[in-house]
Amino acid sequence: MNYMIYGATGYTGELIAKEAIAQNQTPILAGRNPEKVAALANELGLTSKSFALESVSQVAAELADVDLVIHCAGPFELTAEVMMKACIASKTHYLDITGELDIFELAASFHEQAQAAGVVLCPGVGFDVIPTDCVAAQLKAKLPDATHLKLGFDSRSRMSRGTAKTSARRIGEGGSVRKNGKIVTVPLAYKAEKIDFGGGEKLAMTIPWGDVSTAYHSTGIGNIEVYIPASPKLVSRMRKMNWLRWLFRMEFMKNWLMKKIDAQPAGPKDEERAKYYTWVWGEARNANGDVETLRKQVLNGYTLTAKGAITMATHVLSNPQGGGFTTPSKLYGADLVEQFLYTE
Repeated sequence: MNYMIYGATGYTGELIAKEAIAQNQTPILAGRNPEKVAALANELGLTSKSFALESVSQVAAELADVDLVIHCAGPFELTAEVMMKACIASKTHYLDITGELDIFELAASFHEQAQAAGVVLCPGVGFDVIPTDCVAAQLKAKLPDATHLKLGFDSRSRMSRGTAKTSARRIGEGGSVRKNGKIVTVPLAYKAEKIDFGGGEKLAMTIPWGDVSTAYHSTGIGNIEVYIPASPKLVSRMRKMNWLRWLFRMEFMKNWLMKKIDAQPAGPKDEERAKYYTWVWGEARNANGDVETLRKQVLNGYTLTAKGAITMATHVLSNPQGGGFTTPSKLYGADLVEQFLYTE
């Protein structure tokens, strides 16, 4: 299998590279910094390439002999479009680990081009959004006439720097939910309610998670909200921040936040990832008021991302694909999540 991990020297990219080694695979490692990429490749006994994502034609040339890319270089709002277009041009399958709502919609907009090229575009092949996407698909199977879907997760793990940067850059855009089939911008902490994700009832608030896009493409359910636990103080703080959202759209503010985040640890250590599993929850409801609920205890998000990305890359390369935009549950099947359940 000839595939590339781009952004391999980031926290999650390195986890994915090490998972590939654990599964006796030999991907090409790539990224912008030649010294860092070469050092990691030498450590793992792999080959490497270095190039920036500056032009579609230049990146396509770098991918000419690559069958698939796992794109790990975020924030994806700054990198995904060039990589997707280059993959379509070079007929290279595209996977990434984003949770950014806009990136899923961007990939969906390239569906016909990717289909014509025979290229799979499947963003979100990590914790974002494998477990929640599979829960959505399983709930749809249980309640085929569902009109409303709520999804959420409860994780005690620290964020990586990359995840924190993505979240910080999104603050200025507010929240998002899907209403009657359309993605709608709403205030931060638009809704708050008590939810039992699996470890007991907690206050939770809505977030603009990628499932607002993907769950619709996977299920056709037109009303979707995504929740995470939040203290009353955090809900109140987020709602007050709605008055300052305009400020967080300014580049100088984004740059200030990025520098603050760069001073933090790269991500949770191995022992933290082993200790802190995640609860994933979903609830579907139809027009008659019938409700179906699912809860699953899955691996730590970063561990799941490493395993999920390699699993999906292997699946795409081992099975003939028709091309086009898709979601993890549609590409692999809604039982994909069962591979990543947490066991003591």
